[in-house]
Amino acid sequence: PPPLPAFPPAGGGAAPLSPSLLSSPLPTAPAAAARLCSGAGGEAEAAGGDGAMLRHLARKLRASGPVTVAEYMREALTNPGQGYYTRRGGVGESGDFITSPEISQVFGELIGIWYISEWMAMGKPNTFQLVELGPGRGTLTEDILRVFKQLASVLSKCDVSVHLVEVSPKLSEIQAVMLTGGKVQPNPEDEFAYMKGISKTGIPIFWYRDIQDVPPGYSFYLAHEFFDALPIHKFQRTEKGWREVLVDIDPEVPDQLRFVLSPSRTPATQNFIQPEETRDHVEVCPEAGVIVQRLASRIEKDGGAALVADYGHDGTKTDTFRGFRNHKLHNVLSAPGTADLTADVDFSYLRKMAQGKTATLGPIKQREFLKNMGIDLRLQVLLQNSGDTATREQLLHSYDMLMNPEKMGDCFNFFALLPHHRLVHPGKKDKPESKSPLPPVAGFNELLLK
Repeated sequence: PPPLPAFPPAGGGAAPLSPSLLSSPLPTAPAAAARLCSGAGGEAEAAGGDGAMLRHLARKLRASGPVTVAEYMREALTNPGQGYYTRRGGVGESGDFITSPEISQVFGELIGIWYISEWMAMGKPNTFQLVELGPGRGTLTEDILRVFKQLASVLSKCDVSVHLVEVSPKLSEIQAVMLTGGKVQPNPEDEFAYMKGISKTGIPIFWYRDIQDVPPGYSFYLAHEFFDALPIHKFQRTEKGWREVLVDIDPEVPDQLRFVLSPSRTPATQNFIQPEETRDHVEVCPEAGVIVQRLASRIEKDGGAALVADYGHDGTKTDTFRGFRNHKLHNVLSAPGTADLTADVDFSYLRKMAQGKTATLGPIKQREFLKNMGIDLRLQVLLQNSGDTATREQLLHSYDMLMNPEKMGDCFNFFALLPHHRLVHPGKKDKPESKSPLPPVAGFNELLLK
C-alpha cells in the first residue's frame, strides 16, 4: 500500500494530508455468492445508510483523536445501537454476503461427518458438546444436526448437546427459528446461557455471549467465517520503525474518514509485532489469539478438537482489510455500520497462539479438504437421487462454487486444533512397534470409506 500521512500532534498546524490506503476506489467484483478473497477485484460501493454511526464516530474522533483500526471495526460491527451485526447481520441472498453452508447442504454434512469421524478416532467419549462460534443463521448447525440424526445409531450411547456463541440478538432469533422452530426459553435459571431450547431433532441447544460461559467438558469447536470479522490492528513499517495505522476525520472533508499513521510507537506496535517479521504491512488480530489460546487450553484439559474454516493465509499477505455490502466490495471507511468489515485470517498467528498446548493441522485449501472428505461421492449420490434438471443444475453450480479454485476452492482454508495424542502415541518414541497406527485425521488426509 502507498505510504500514509502521519497525523499531526495536537495543536500542530500540519499541511493538509492526502487520503491513502484503501480509501482509493476498489476495482469491481462480480456479484458473487460469497465474500471474495482479498485481492479479488470490485468497484467499491458508495456510501449510504442513515449516517448515525458515522456521526457517532466523528464526535468521538473530534473529542479524543484518531482510533485504532480494531476500535473502528469494533464500533462499526458490534456497537449496541448502530453496529452492523447487532442491527443487521446480513447473511444470505438478501444480505451482504453468502457463506458456504448457504450455498450447499453438502458443506455442512461433510463437516458433521468430520466431527463424528474424530469422535470415533478419539474412542467415542460418552458426551459430545458441539460448540459453534458465530453461527450466522444456523444453517451449518442444522446441516450438522441432520447428519447426527442420520447417524443416530452410531451416537446412541452419547450425550450430545449444541452450544452456540452468538452476540447478535437478531441472529440468535433467526437461529432459534431455524433450529428449534422458535420454541426457546430466554434467560434460563442456573445456567450461563441467555437462551435454551430443543432442536427439531431432539438435541438440547444453548446460547451464550462468550466462549468462557460455555460449560467445560469434552467439546468439538467450530469457527466458520468467525475469525475474519474480529477486529484487527494494522501496522506499517516506516523509516522510523513500525507505526500503527489509525482512523481519523479528514480535516478537508467534514464527516469523511481517512487512514493516518501514528506519530510514534503505540502499545499495540510494541506488543503485537513479532521480532522476526519481514513484511512491511501487517495485520494482527489479538482477539483471535486470545480465543485460540482458550480453545487450546480447553482441548488440552477436556479433550475434543476445533475446526476453523475461513479465508486467510499462512503469514504471507499484507493489506486484506475490506468491506462488503449487497454482495459488492465496499469502501471500509464509508458509511460505517452499514457494511460487513473483514480481514483475512493469519493462520501462522493462530498456530503461534496455540502455544504448543495442542497440535495444529493446516491450513489446507477448502477444495482439498472437501475432496478428502468425499464431496465427489456425495455429489454423485445426490445427482442420482435428484428427479429434475433444475435440482441437478443447482447441485453442480454449488459444487463449482465450493470447489473451483477461482471461486471459493482456493480462498477458503481449513485449520484444526487437536490433542497431541491424536497425532502421536504417548510413549511412541520408546516402543514404536507395540502401538497400532493412529487413524488419519479426516479432511487433512484422504477419508478412507470402508
